[in-house]
Amino acid sequence: MRLALPLALFGPLAAGNALAQSAYPNKPIRVVVPWPAGGVADIALRLIEPKLRAELGQPLMIDNKPGAGGVIGDDIVAKASPDGYTLLFTSSAVNMNIAIGKSMPYDLDRDLVPVVNVAWAPMVLVATPALNLKDAKDLIARAKANPGKMSYASAGNGSPSHLTVEMFRDKAGIDAVHVPYKGSPQALMDQIAGRVDFHFVNSATAIPIINSQKVTPLFVTTSKRLNIAPNIPTNAEAGFPDMQASQFEAFFAPHGTPQPILDKITAAVNKVLAMPDVIAAMAPYALEIDGTSSPQKFAAMIREDRSRWVKVAKDANIKSSD
Repeated sequence: MRLALPLALFGPLAAGNALAQSAYPNKPIRVVVPWPAGGVADIALRLIEPKLRAELGQPLMIDNKPGAGGVIGDDIVAKASPDGYTLLFTSSAVNMNIAIGKSMPYDLDRDLVPVVNVAWAPMVLVATPALNLKDAKDLIARAKANPGKMSYASAGNGSPSHLTVEMFRDKAGIDAVHVPYKGSPQALMDQIAGRVDFHFVNSATAIPIINSQKVTPLFVTTSKRLNIAPNIPTNAEAGFPDMQASQFEAFFAPHGTPQPILDKITAAVNKVLAMPDVIAAMAPYALEIDGTSSPQKFAAMIREDRSRWVKVAKDANIKSSD
């Protein structure tokens, strides 16, 4: 009898929790993007939002919270209620912050859980047209002839564009001046204006500008040429076969979010990514759709991705300025 009373009390509570999870979602879902509007994460999410809204039966309220290399937005979600109604959509930058030893108010492994990867965004090396460069070899020759005089943009210290160019500089053996910005769109605007010489920018942001001939593409960090831009050489064709630098664009949730909710989000996202019109919408940005991700697969992918960037940061002696 002493055991029966607690079980009787907890039984309805457990049933209520299960019912709440099975009814998920029954209100709008806030998705925090810790990057400015127009960046690759923002673009990728907005491309799938209409179909995901229909699949889940609730709108996704996209909330751009840029700043501190993504940390401001990340922290909002890390401290949110783990009920599936506040999610994070971000990139490999979460690993890069760890790689450079950035001081953060949250712990990625403890406070956030990987949900599903949406796509990979290749990085494209672009140069200012005024330099009249034909390929990466031209850039390297120019930089070696003018050590420390050329400049390169990034979306901020420790950002994907920063660590990618450091990977390139290390392999190419060149010296140049780093000019950090608050995001890829801002960095690219100064690139177009000719204030910086070169820049690694994600494909989603780069392709429209490349098509307008406002920057000169030198190579893309993929093993095969992009369907949308077949004239851009691959990393191997440019002489850097081991330079893998694509960034994941993915969902995270607060730690403690019930597994049935994570599974429902994952299934909905993967279903949407298989839709022909979503594939067509992603194509102009050269986003490589995942579509087979799961929390478990994504967690393993994160570990592999992190080890790559930890090595890059260590080899280039990149440390947080915090």
